[in-house]
Amino acid sequence: MSAAPENRGPHPGQAGGTMKTTERIVRQSPGPMGSGMVGQKALAFGPNAKRLVSRMAPYRMRVIGVIVFAVASVILSTLGPKLLGHATNIIFAGFRTGIDYGSLRNALIVVAVVYVVSSLLSWLQGYILNDVVQGTVRDLRSDVEAKVHRLPLEYFDRQPRGELLSRVTNDIDNVGQSLQQTLSQLLSSLVTVPAVLGMMFWISWELALIALVSVPLTMFVTGAVMKRSQGQFVAQWRRTGTLNAHIEETYTGHDLVRTFGRQDEVHAVFAEQNDALYAASFKAQFVSGLIMPLMRFVGNLNFVAIAVVGGLRVASGTLSLGDFQAFIQYSNQFTMPLTQIASMMNLLQSGVASAERVFELLDAPEQIPDADGTPAASTKGEIRFEHVAFAYDPEKPLIQDLSLVAAPGQTVAIVGPTGAGKTTLVNLVMRFYELHGGRITLDGVDVASIPRAELRSRIGMVLQDTWLFEGTIRDNIAYGNPNATPDDIITAAKATFVDRFVRSLPDGYDTVIDGDGGSLSAGERQLITIARAFVAQPSLLILDEATSSVDTRTELLLQHAMAALRSDRTSFVIAHRLSTIRDADLILVMENGSIVEQGTHDSLLASGGAYARLYESQFAAEEVA
Repeated sequence: MSAAPENRGPHPGQAGGTMKTTERIVRQSPGPMGSGMVGQKALAFGPNAKRLVSRMAPYRMRVIGVIVFAVASVILSTLGPKLLGHATNIIFAGFRTGIDYGSLRNALIVVAVVYVVSSLLSWLQGYILNDVVQGTVRDLRSDVEAKVHRLPLEYFDRQPRGELLSRVTNDIDNVGQSLQQTLSQLLSSLVTVPAVLGMMFWISWELALIALVSVPLTMFVTGAVMKRSQGQFVAQWRRTGTLNAHIEETYTGHDLVRTFGRQDEVHAVFAEQNDALYAASFKAQFVSGLIMPLMRFVGNLNFVAIAVVGGLRVASGTLSLGDFQAFIQYSNQFTMPLTQIASMMNLLQSGVASAERVFELLDAPEQIPDADGTPAASTKGEIRFEHVAFAYDPEKPLIQDLSLVAAPGQTVAIVGPTGAGKTTLVNLVMRFYELHGGRITLDGVDVASIPRAELRSRIGMVLQDTWLFEGTIRDNIAYGNPNATPDDIITAAKATFVDRFVRSLPDGYDTVIDGDGGSLSAGERQLITIARAFVAQPSLLILDEATSSVDTRTELLLQHAMAALRSDRTSFVIAHRLSTIRDADLILVMENGSIVEQGTHDSLLASGGAYARLYESQFAAEEVA
């Protein structure tokens, strides 16, 4: 999968074989993404935060409910200090005339009811908001999953798998946690500030103006710190993705890393990237963490000023003790939400930084949509290449003006040196990549006009690198045809010689294997993938070095099985061992993206050209061996 784009694209649906992946690991410099990519784009906090909030639109009625409950809860809790101030005035006046316990009891009951109802509304607000946040994150995760299936294969060529997985898992989880931890407090704080400020002006506009001095100071401090921490949070999550990509690749190819003794080099790369993540995380958390102590300092200065001026007014008799007590409480309630908003900025910035990375994935260019129209009903399997042109890199053309015809039921073998464009040719048939010129037709219909799902349902493919999922052997074979009956599965297994080793397993076809094939050998895993293609019964078959992992005896048996599998259907066989394609109806010899020779095995040998040289070199190598 790591082959240079100008030579050969990755196999479709393939995560990258161990050999190829690990060779990339042991050669790479600091990381698959490179240090220059990290943090190079400043976080667009405002637009991305707005876009994140807009994703709650489907839950607008619940959001309105949250706002209503939040406003009601804050208003009631804001009335509490004023009511308590009234109770204080009753007690203070009672020192001269006697305490009116009836009025005091009624005042305290009202305060208790107000706080209980306020708490209940706050709980309801949190409950509904939790549903909104989790629903939004669920929808975001679903959109990302759907997006991944609409992305062209070239996107995955450029994106390390660990980096992509980090966006799909770590970043989305961080978005959910950040929204969960900040939105409830943020909403309450934003409602509390104007409510408390109104009560403060009601009690004393002079003291309220003193309290307002803290607002511009708060905004200035918060803005200055946020400006410095924005880029650090982007760097933190990009570094996380880079490190995940390296770890994923290392664990995938750990056998080869040990075989070549590259543990020290791999560890050095890990240590460098881990230190870079530590540095980025430390800077992000440290800089954003300055907000809280600075806000407390501003709040304490504001409290001192209010206490001094308010105390003087109480002493002069222009302000009652109860109102001063209430104002002190309001002063704390006024600075507290400002402090909470400031302290939540680091969480919010981290969440929006992750959201930006997820939005980058959602905004990535998609593959060309399927054309409207009815797919062709014919399933003869005739493939025509008409003046096809293609390049992974526009500046380095790979295939130019290529034309060929594969007749129905014909076996077409494609040979040539590495990087000649053999796998690219079949990838174009599957529409894993779009042509840059010319067209490819299936039974006379341009494949670009056939829906991808319909096109690929007619094609069976067996790759050089096996792919199995965690499940039973039976399920892995049936993956090629979900409607396959148990008899179909057994028939395919017997035809591809899977049955002979499965019968020796304790659980037979119900043996559970993991994604790496468990205790199965490489050849046995390959046999299962061939059985999977067999059970699909496609009209077009593509075999990309399908027998390269099996022993010589099994390969001979598989040649007979492949002959049965290829009967009555067009087949493309990519092969390096020329002895396996002697009976092909047509052999194409490719060099640098062009067909330099074509014909049968005997005719090509007789011509003494490129194919003959390839065959003689392999024959000579076998003789030497």
